[in-house]
This record gives sequence, C-alpha cells and structure tokens, in this order.
Amino acid sequence: MFGVRLGNMSMRTFTVSVDDETYRLACVKAAENGTSVSNLVQSYLTDLTNGSDSAADFERLQRLQYDTIASIAARGGGLRSSDNLPRSDLYEPDALS
Repeated sequence: MFGVRLGNMSMRTFTVSVDDETYRLACVKAAENGTSVSNLVQSYLTDLTNGSDSAADFERLQRLQYDTIASIAARGGGLRSSDNLPRSDLYEPDALS
C-alpha cells in the first residue's frame, strides 16, 4: 500500500478489482460529473464513513419539497396552468408593467 500526502492530509492508495463493464460505466459516470473514477470512489467512501444515509437524505429532501409546495399554496400561489400568463401577453413589451 502506498501513501500520498495532500497538504496536511495523508492519503492511502489501494487497488479495487471490478469487471470491465463496471469499470466502463464508472468511467462514463465520472466523465459526466467532470471528475475521475478515483474521486468517485473517494467521495463514496467518505460519505459511507461519515454516516451519510441516502434514505434519510431522500426523506429530508422530500419533506422539504412538501413544505415548500405547502408554503406556496398557503400564499395563494400554485403550479396550475391557469396561474400562467397567456402566450400573447408574454410577447408584449408592456405585459408585466
């Protein structure tokens, strides 16, 4: 096992074996996120060891979504198409004045 030093933090290097398709898909995912497979694994392990819980995060975000929608509805707003301006008003310079 080799070590790398980044600033004050010592980093360990290790090898992981995966099949070709998993490696290919990991490379694609890393490229989509503008990072490396190594950084994806590091991020995953950091989240895992810091107690990050995806299910709890999802539930927290879902509650936030419901609360936000309720707040919008309580103010009389909504996401109904009838709340939108007609298309003709969108293209008139004085439509929002």
